[in-house]
Amino acid sequence: MKELIEFIAKKLTSHPEDVSVRVIDRDEGYAYELQVHPEDMGKIIGRNGRTAKAIRSVLNSAASKAEVRVSLHIGE
Repeated sequence: MKELIEFIAKKLTSHPEDVSVRVIDRDEGYAYELQVHPEDMGKIIGRNGRTAKAIRSVLNSAASKAEVRVSLHIGE
């Protein structure tokens, strides 16, 4: 999952070297924290959050196949 998030984020951003993903193991599943360059926040979130929702949809599809619960948090 981490590699999937990194791959998508690096393709969307102007500063792919600043993309990092941290994994937090929780009782109910995994939480992923995506960190990007401040200039790339708009590209990751998208207009009205559409890009972020699409990333979360892809992530949830992959997680359902692996039968785990995941959440994605986006920050600078």
